[in-house]
Amino acid sequence: MKKILIVDDEEKLRTLLTKIISLEGFEVFQAGDCKTALRKLEQNSIDVVLCDVKLPDGNGVEFSEQIKSKYPLLEIILLTAYGNIPDGVKAIKNGAFDYITKGDDNNKIIPLLYRAVEKVELARRIQHLEKQLDNKHSFDKIIGKSKNILSAIELAKKVAPTDTTVLLTGETGTGKEVFAQAIHRGSNRSSKNFVAINCSAFSRELLESEMFGHKAGAYTGAVVDKKGLFEEANNGTIFLDEVGEMSLELQAKLLRVIETGEFIKVGESKPTKVNVRIISATNRDLEKEIEKGTFRMDLFYRLAAFQIKLPALRERVIDIEALANHFVDLFCAKSSKKTKTLSKEFIEALKQSSWKGNIRELKNIIERSVILSETNELCIDCLPAELTPPAHAKHDKHLSAFDLASVEKLHIQKVMNYTNNNKTKTAELLGIALTTLYRKLEEYQIN
Repeated sequence: MKKILIVDDEEKLRTLLTKIISLEGFEVFQAGDCKTALRKLEQNSIDVVLCDVKLPDGNGVEFSEQIKSKYPLLEIILLTAYGNIPDGVKAIKNGAFDYITKGDDNNKIIPLLYRAVEKVELARRIQHLEKQLDNKHSFDKIIGKSKNILSAIELAKKVAPTDTTVLLTGETGTGKEVFAQAIHRGSNRSSKNFVAINCSAFSRELLESEMFGHKAGAYTGAVVDKKGLFEEANNGTIFLDEVGEMSLELQAKLLRVIETGEFIKVGESKPTKVNVRIISATNRDLEKEIEKGTFRMDLFYRLAAFQIKLPALRERVIDIEALANHFVDLFCAKSSKKTKTLSKEFIEALKQSSWKGNIRELKNIIERSVILSETNELCIDCLPAELTPPAHAKHDKHLSAFDLASVEKLHIQKVMNYTNNNKTKTAELLGIALTTLYRKLEEYQIN
């Protein structure tokens, strides 16, 4: 039931209005002055205030500003015996929903109440959705307790409230966009747009148009003016994923935006000003790209004012189980399946994988497993063959967990995963010659 507060020093009018409004199904509260009204507001979740302009301890026009500053989602309808335009204008500026004259506009009160209540409901729904969005993209939603992921989160939290450009580095699938979203949500720009673009998904010409927009007729197919993503992100944040794929010509234009806050649309001659925070990401070693002449040094130092390296999944093995459980819950909910548990063998197999595709690959594997599973537990049979440990492989000649060769094979695989299949490093860690490693790889059919 929606709650209405009537603030008026005329008791008879308050009583009359209470009867009329109560018949519409509203819960009505009364106050004869500002002090009592504030107490009622503190004690009850009021939706709309009907307030007289002239009160014993204040003026309704000024009082409406005081109420709105403390309860921004609440709506106020001011009532006056002697309406005048200056007071009406000031009331609206102070946040009042409407300003009506007593007696002359009595028939307007109920329709106005319904409209004001609708506005309150919409504002509260928007607030709820924004809160959900903030929670979804907050740092608390980043899963992991490993030292290196916690270190990355701590760095991101420190830079989030600033306007500093951030460069996120790491392999594909390590969650760079998740971090970019969290940084945006932790910034002073969180109420503004977060716009993301994958720089590797477009040709140079199309990428320039996507980023900066174009005028009609700028090129074949440009039939109408188009606003670019930098303009869409004005006062917010733009996330440039795979920025290392950008052409040198476009890099120069991006550098201009960072240095001057201006860009020129394709086919336009005058600059457009923007105030945008830039977060970029790459899986390339940009310093090596600078040496090769494919990336500008000046742009690198502008983008990399604050660098955060995201660890590969194989570098945070202790987080795999938590991530897997998260994805299981996600895909079970999406497919309307009963929540499934993970068997010990299933979890162990996940921990033994090299995860070249990182979290993105793990997510895909879990989705596949949820689809294939016919029981309430994800078992090792749900995994693709390449993730099945040697002891479970159907055609593996070493089936015993106690067989020395099986133990040796499993250990070599673990070290290979750790070194990301670097055979020289693997041989060094194992303390054997490289030729011996190659012989054992062939013997155990390890790719």
